Amino acid sequence: MRTYYFDLKDGVPVRDRRGLEFATPGAAIAHSKDLAQRLRNERSIQDPRLIITVLDESGTEVHREPVYPDRP
Repeated sequence: MRTYYFDLKDGVPVRDRRGLEFATPGAAIAHSKDLAQRLRNERSIQDPRLIITVLDESGTEVHREPVYPDRP
């Protein structure tokens, strides 16, 4: 299991300091998609720039998931 971090960025990054363990990068990416869906449903700020950046334990970016993909 590797630890993956899910940073939020909308111009100013919010770092994930704890991370979560997943067996594969694909499982971490799937989690970022679920997290984006939850943010779309719960978030009061509708910033179209908001993304979730998935980083592995070495700090390498493995995926970017836009929270509002249909907005310019």
